[in-house]
Amino acid sequence: MGTRRYDERDVRIRPGRGSRPRTKQRPEHADAETALVTAVDRGRYAILVDPDGPDERVAIAMKARELGRDRVVPGDRVDIVGDTSGDEGSLSRIVRIGERRTVLRRTADDTDPIERIIVANADQLVIVTALADPEPRTRMIDRCVAAAYDARMDALLALTKADLADPAELVGMYAPIGVEVVVTSAQSSVGGKIIHGLDDVRAALEGKTSVLVGHSGVGKSTLVNALVPGTYRAVGIVNDVTGRGRHTSSSAVALRVPGTSKPTWVIDTPGVRSFGLAHVDPQHLLGAFADLAAVAEECPRGCTHADDAPDCALDEWVEASPDDVTRAARAARIESFRRLLASRLGSGEPDNREPARP
Repeated sequence: MGTRRYDERDVRIRPGRGSRPRTKQRPEHADAETALVTAVDRGRYAILVDPDGPDERVAIAMKARELGRDRVVPGDRVDIVGDTSGDEGSLSRIVRIGERRTVLRRTADDTDPIERIIVANADQLVIVTALADPEPRTRMIDRCVAAAYDARMDALLALTKADLADPAELVGMYAPIGVEVVVTSAQSSVGGKIIHGLDDVRAALEGKTSVLVGHSGVGKSTLVNALVPGTYRAVGIVNDVTGRGRHTSSSAVALRVPGTSKPTWVIDTPGVRSFGLAHVDPQHLLGAFADLAAVAEECPRGCTHADDAPDCALDEWVEASPDDVTRAARAARIESFRRLLASRLGSGEPDNREPARP
């Protein structure tokens, strides 16, 4: 038997990955259903299919590959396909993200170029601030008001722990400039804590989607647990040495508030220690300080409103104060604005980590 010679039939050629032509056409997903994203956890999305509709149900989804790096966050309205039944073990795919009415963003600090989207489609930013334990930080409040203004959202200041300190000072600082303020206090009882002022909070939230932000330990999760019974959001304590709270809520979650005449949602977020505004145009910062914006209309053209700005009407406003109390309050407002402005322009130290009182 002769020896067979090798030929092309003995060579196996694996086709290259680029040998198959790719198409830019994508499926239309005309049969996609609409859903509301309520939570995100390690690549899986808790969604509410047909929210407020007759077929409302909870389901789990993943993000379709065609969405690429587009981020899906709580509050997003999305289109889903696949198994949308919500049965155990079912998994649908998010194929489209609906147009967002509002987007709340923050950065790690005022120089960080990376924006982090917190929630989408919220109507109101609720700045939860404890009156004591931990001490309130007015500069943090101002930052959140500026972020809400930039996102075209209303700002609501929720003051907690009024049983520990008088809220009059902070109410007097923010109520006159158009920031709605609600005050709550806690009272221990046999059945647990009773939250006084909860009806005022619920009335301020009714008919809106509100996102709650604040430092750890200020009472955000306690407030959510009272508004949405049975939620059992983890509640933390404040460190006696540092005066700071411990992170307990690890992810943002949207929850429907019962007992309201209109659909009402709250989105609880993890506690933050800083709220960078690198994404906010410095020219827009003044708009977040309604009282200062009105005064600044008298400034000369091209005024920067900074510390060294000549003939700035803001300085004249302080000098024209009728008494020492008013002078101190006005000076504190201008200082807060100018620190934000300097931090955004890179001409001063960031102030989002420094505790302060007016």
